[in-house]
Amino acid sequence: MASTSERRRSMVSREIETFIEYLDGARDHVLGILDGLPADDLRRAVLPSGWNCLELVRHLTVDVERFWFRGVVAGEPAVTGTFVAGLTAHWHVPDGMSAEEVLADYRAEVEYANAVLAALPDGLDREPAVWPVALWPGWRLPDLRSVLLHVVTETSVHAGHLDAVRELIDGASWFGRDPYDKA
Repeated sequence: MASTSERRRSMVSREIETFIEYLDGARDHVLGILDGLPADDLRRAVLPSGWNCLELVRHLTVDVERFWFRGVVAGEPAVTGTFVAGLTAHWHVPDGMSAEEVLADYRAEVEYANAVLAALPDGLDREPAVWPVALWPGWRLPDLRSVLLHVVTETSVHAGHLDAVRELIDGASWFGRDPYDKA
């Protein structure tokens, strides 16, 4: 018979696995809707706000995956030192950075974020390792579960933005795909 602590670890592990599964679904959507677009189209702004697909992926890489998992969850000093209010430079794709590099950087941060989550020893009830008070002095997520819900929501919303942009560019749509087909 499993001990209470073994059952707790199993439940914690399953909860984290479930979050990773749903988050990976949104991440796959981000990458999947962009699949097959030429680099020129990935860099073309089609909405009045002026951002392009690569800029949004860069935002997801730096401001979502890196910020929330390396910074807030893991408390890595190299990331927490970048917590600056009003910074929009993370949407900028550095000069000379190819579309392939932007997408590879996103994939690498996703892998790192999943490793951070998988290594959590005590589940999602604990407070974040670091909170960016300078960014949000009046707002705080109370625990890691709330951080994950925030990231799943933000990634999913941006996947929808990319859906709309892709449809405007060439008519392609994520609709019609079986969301449960893992092939």
